[in-house]
Amino acid sequence: MSLIFYFAPMSTATLTQIVIEELGVPCDRKQLDLKAGDAKKPEFVKINPNAKVPTIVHDGVAIWESAAITMYLGETFGVDKGLYPAPGPRRGEAMKWITWTNVSLGEAVYRRGHNGEWAAPEDKNPRALETANRDIAQLLGILDQALAGKQFLLGEFTLADAHVNSFCDWLRHSKVDFAAFANVNAWAARCAARPAYQRVMAHG
Repeated sequence: MSLIFYFAPMSTATLTQIVIEELGVPCDRKQLDLKAGDAKKPEFVKINPNAKVPTIVHDGVAIWESAAITMYLGETFGVDKGLYPAPGPRRGEAMKWITWTNVSLGEAVYRRGHNGEWAAPEDKNPRALETANRDIAQLLGILDQALAGKQFLLGEFTLADAHVNSFCDWLRHSKVDFAAFANVNAWAARCAARPAYQRVMAHG
């Protein structure tokens, strides 16, 4: 079995690092320097034409998009370890939350960034930023409600929790306000207490 993991510190690849650490899967880790343009070099673009991390290559097949990577690694390595549901409705529930993170929540987050902190001063759009912040709060409210009375999204911890929580970490780093979401904050603390999460955070 050959698994190569392309990543960069302080990127959404941290999410995949946590997933791999939870699974305990050996891999060849290749760190890219995004500021130096490593992701745009021909040899990497040949693997991932999007020129982004995270990317994995499993037995010669390149897989990109963090949601696809989490689901693929879960299906391939996580079922026997109790970290990902077997085929059936519970797997559908895990897939739902992983995809929701990247599509519904992700869209609002990227809209926030492109109209706010990531934008050049002349491109900032306060009204669009306000709308994005409102949409993010609504989406986090959905997550908060889903966690009411539960330890984790599916009851027991799965890679869906690792995926969604790591994305929420990124939002906190971007100064999204989580004060109103007590269930999310309590769940995030449980996710952060896991040894795999702590190992990844300790190594940056």
